[in-house]
Amino acid sequence: MQTGCLGCRAEGNGFELAMAYQPIVDAETGTVFAYEALVRGSRGQSASEVLADVTPKNRYAFDQQCRVSAIKGAVTAGILETQAKLSINFLPNAVYSPEACIKLTLKTAQEFGFPLNRLIFEFTENEHIADTEHVKRIISSYRKMGFTTALDDFGAGHAGLGLLASFQTDLIKLDMKLVQGVSLSEPRRLVVAGATGIARALGITVIAEGIETTADYQALRDLGIRYFQGFLFARPSVGRLPVPVFPTPLLNAPA
Repeated sequence: MQTGCLGCRAEGNGFELAMAYQPIVDAETGTVFAYEALVRGSRGQSASEVLADVTPKNRYAFDQQCRVSAIKGAVTAGILETQAKLSINFLPNAVYSPEACIKLTLKTAQEFGFPLNRLIFEFTENEHIADTEHVKRIISSYRKMGFTTALDDFGAGHAGLGLLASFQTDLIKLDMKLVQGVSLSEPRRLVVAGATGIARALGITVIAEGIETTADYQALRDLGIRYFQGFLFARPSVGRLPVPVFPTPLLNAPA
């Protein structure tokens, strides 16, 4: 029996993909909160090279294939032996119907024994959101299914606060261009503090991504941010779940 809507099956499995995984860490507990699945080509191509081949005609199949590959790869790499969630990027414009287009994901999760409440679906604001009402329906539907939702690259795309005014995800990921250098820039610190304060007021958890220095990590911890992702902790690894290295002197900095 075929699974999923016609649009999601339109182009079949036309992509040769690999998945790299990078940890999102919890600085308060010193554990991995989640692993983000990052698409790569089967011959080592970068995400940008893979995405360059995605078109309106094949993006539905690409989105489906990424979800399946992310779950299969994470389970094979041993994520079920941990408590970490799995964060999967998706394309809102590739979802015809939240209920129809999620069927293959649900089937794959069931086959591999992956709990639905450990799945995070994140989308980037760099993708133009043509229909905010459609995105609201996706978020609402995914929450009812037990998924967590996240807005990636917050602060560096088509919109930032404007999107939050239209809909609220469970998580936002502050873009690296916003947080890198925060330890050296008072204006940058104030902007991050403002965005973090708004998120908290809306009940949204903040993740800072692209963290590469202990100074920026400390500055963001001083602003009360708990979750982090970046080369400071671990680089993405294809087919593996990297063990993060924590800057231990700063682990228990004030939150």
